[in-house]
Amino acid sequence: MTMKILFVDDEMNVLAGLKRMLRTQRDEWEMHFAGGGHAALELMKQHTFDVVVSDMRMPGMDGAELLTRVSELYPNTVRLVLSGQSEHEKIFRAVGPAHQFMSKPCDPEVLIGTIQRACALQNRMQDESLRRIVTQVKFLPCLPSIYRDLVTKLKSDDSSLDEIGEMIGSDISMTAKVLQLVNSSFFGLPQHVSCPNHAVSLLGLNVIRPIVLTVGAFSQFDDLELEGFSLEKAIYHSLGVATTARKIAAAKSSVSNLVDDAFIAGMVHDIGKLILAANLRDAYETAFEISRFEAIPLWQAELKVFGTTHAEIGAHLLGLWNLPNPIVEAVAFHHQPREATHIEFSPLTAVHIANVLHHAQYDDARTSDCDARYLDSVGVSGDIKAWESLVEKELV
Repeated sequence: MTMKILFVDDEMNVLAGLKRMLRTQRDEWEMHFAGGGHAALELMKQHTFDVVVSDMRMPGMDGAELLTRVSELYPNTVRLVLSGQSEHEKIFRAVGPAHQFMSKPCDPEVLIGTIQRACALQNRMQDESLRRIVTQVKFLPCLPSIYRDLVTKLKSDDSSLDEIGEMIGSDISMTAKVLQLVNSSFFGLPQHVSCPNHAVSLLGLNVIRPIVLTVGAFSQFDDLELEGFSLEKAIYHSLGVATTARKIAAAKSSVSNLVDDAFIAGMVHDIGKLILAANLRDAYETAFEISRFEAIPLWQAELKVFGTTHAEIGAHLLGLWNLPNPIVEAVAFHHQPREATHIEFSPLTAVHIANVLHHAQYDDARTSDCDARYLDSVGVSGDIKAWESLVEKELV
């Protein structure tokens, strides 16, 4: 299937350079080029594009405004920023509507790889209405009390990077959003970052402050008002799973990246629930009712209502946001680990076990809900009993 890509920049020499740089993709992509935001919107009236790649600093309508309009008018379209390193202030305004950020000039392999991965992710989610919802997500609900504390701390003169990192790392949405930003190629980091504290230290308070205080990227809902769902409980459950997953990973592996990824994957493993709760409340309440009435896990009820699960939806968004593959895989398959491509001990293993152990401790589930065949295949089936003691008391 030929992918349709729209590149937007007010400098004609930049567009000409992109045409030359991407000539090897002419058989795979149908590429269009627009000399500004208004020209881009006119083209989008005539064609359906899979991806829009926009510069930020453009006269008349800048990239942030363009991508905001695209997110409203054409929510299925993946939105990428390709902009200069000197344009931090404008980048902040695109934190909501943009999925990824790339620096200009951009390595051809990075640009091609980013577009190909985004298109592949879109094609994997077959339901167009759900794909539209996920692609349109700009912000996710964070716990109001944590957000207020973060704002207070950022406004004070004695805030430290460690304190800010800890606060951000205690909330699902904040964690995902900061990792989306720090893992973009715009900041030119040599490797993926999967620790909120590390992310904050790399970005610095000069970047974090305007994102939180000016852009408001972390706050959208005070109360989801969804029967059967509690944002507070979801966050504390995720913190518990993250902590237990990190302990399990540390017990089985000395690889620091694996341990860090297990913690973050545990923190964001239920982020798809936030997407459903915030965007499809009535249908999600139906899923909760089916789960209770038929005594089946919620993710199985989601399959009946949506044809997919919160795990797949969350992984889709995190993939668009370019989080590391081990984290995306752990989120996607934490209920069905045998569906994963590689069967080996990984963050997925730790999150699958930690999630089951926490549900068994607090939600009348059973440790037998672990995928026994999968655990046998990765050689940890004999460790489950010992790991039950790693489950820490949840706060709510």
